[in-house]
Amino acid sequence: MKQLVIGIDYGTDSCRAVIVEVATGAELASSVKYYPRWAEGKYCDPKNNRYRQHPLDYIETLEWAVKEALAAAPAGTAAQITGMAFDTTGSTPALTDGQGVPLALLPDFSENPDAMFVLWKDHTAIAESAEINALAKKWDEDYTVYEGGIYSSEWVWAKMLHVLRKDTKLRKAAYSWVEHCDWMPALLTGNTKPETLLRSRCAAGHKAMWHASWNGLPSQAFLTRLDPLLAGFRDHLFTDTHPSDRKAGYLTKEWAEKLGLSTNVAVAVGALDCHFGAVGAQIKPGALVRVIGTSTCDVIVAPYEEMNGKLIPGICGQVDGSVIPGLIGLEAGQSAFGDIYAWFKRLMEWPVKNLIGRSPLINEEMKNQLIEDTLNSIIPALTREAEQIPVSESAIIATDWMNGRRTPDANPLQKGAITGLTLGSTAPLIFRALVEATAFGSKAIADRFTENGIQINEVIGIGGISLKSPFVMQTMANVMGMPIKVSKAEQACATGAAMFAAVAAGICKTVEEAQDKMGQGFASVYQPDGAAHRQYLELYAKYLEIGKFTEKTCLLKS
Repeated sequence: MKQLVIGIDYGTDSCRAVIVEVATGAELASSVKYYPRWAEGKYCDPKNNRYRQHPLDYIETLEWAVKEALAAAPAGTAAQITGMAFDTTGSTPALTDGQGVPLALLPDFSENPDAMFVLWKDHTAIAESAEINALAKKWDEDYTVYEGGIYSSEWVWAKMLHVLRKDTKLRKAAYSWVEHCDWMPALLTGNTKPETLLRSRCAAGHKAMWHASWNGLPSQAFLTRLDPLLAGFRDHLFTDTHPSDRKAGYLTKEWAEKLGLSTNVAVAVGALDCHFGAVGAQIKPGALVRVIGTSTCDVIVAPYEEMNGKLIPGICGQVDGSVIPGLIGLEAGQSAFGDIYAWFKRLMEWPVKNLIGRSPLINEEMKNQLIEDTLNSIIPALTREAEQIPVSESAIIATDWMNGRRTPDANPLQKGAITGLTLGSTAPLIFRALVEATAFGSKAIADRFTENGIQINEVIGIGGISLKSPFVMQTMANVMGMPIKVSKAEQACATGAAMFAAVAAGICKTVEEAQDKMGQGFASVYQPDGAAHRQYLELYAKYLEIGKFTEKTCLLKS
């Protein structure tokens, strides 16, 4: 009998299930299922920064992904699975009723976007986050100090207050709230009541202003002063939180039957995807793990003695045990990374779709083939041209805040910029500047940690871009001036979830043991070019100056 576990990774677009053998870390089978309603663009309004996901998307894709992975695995696999763990995006919360049911699962709210899970990149709560920050700075206890000193519109309290303010009917039905990473283990183990379900230390500490020193969440007096609509909410929530090596329970009979598993499967406490991804990439003290996708999430673990009372300003939190129990987990990130390249691609697509698409010169079949081939070729062609341009010709400077700034120093109102344009500027030159901008943002994050005494010896990249774009990764290494390893694990977040599943099931005693057994090592290492790094330091200084200028401009306009 092999000892097998399942890691479940909920990303922005899909649910991924990976079946892993604990002794070797070998992946036996996997499946990816895309959220059907999200894929149709339902419940979202990008122009107004509203991004919502229906809980049925999560439920349906989980069942499909697990069943498909089991079908692809060797016979008898299901009987050998003893552990399961979930990671999700975050902060992605939803309002619930008294039984912990997300309101969108109730008939009266099944089509109401405000009753659904508010996705991490939803920025509709900018006003609420500003109110939280203003009150926290005047309160006797500043509840933001362990979250970088700035509360973000991407986080749970701002989002939940925003949707409560919008809808009277919804407000009357709302009893509590739940993070996506907490709801999945609760649902599968049958413990969904808001007061009793096990809450993630990771999500609560980084997104909900939870800290043991003030007995958990912010006081009810603080929340009520923020808005009387929050009166009573704290009593319907939690005081204690748990790291993800803790078992949340076992699969209920109902869910065991749905998934084709047994009720002996232990389910771990959930956590945020980037934190599990860091574990899957074999994070250790001194390593900065960058989860690089549409945005980035940057994770470090530090021993207690290295922190020694430090409060790192402008990051997304420092939380005891949020990544690996016994170490302080620190989080930062960029609100847009791959999304910036996707934005530029959309600009380039416009004439292709709108001019070729209307051309009477070719038939519909050829027209569609030409459009598809051209769209698929834009980024590869830009990359080939951009990587031939010497650093000395990087006269265009861009900033990476097209979706606001997450860190250092959260500012959702911050806007991106492209400067230094001339009549000779080309699309590859602009694309190169955007790649450099995302690398400059990466350096700014690393600098914030090192300036505050947190040691970084190496960078580890995970996610699609790290595996697919040598140009982006080499540029980042040159800008940051340090080696960047790329994790061999293509599904590092799901691999990290599998590692926690192994601990929750009692197969491994510690997360570190699971990393040793199940880690997949590294696919490549990008070494920095010393000459390019020195040139980039000059451009980086200009990036910082442009950032200061545009921030002042944004503040004046707001």
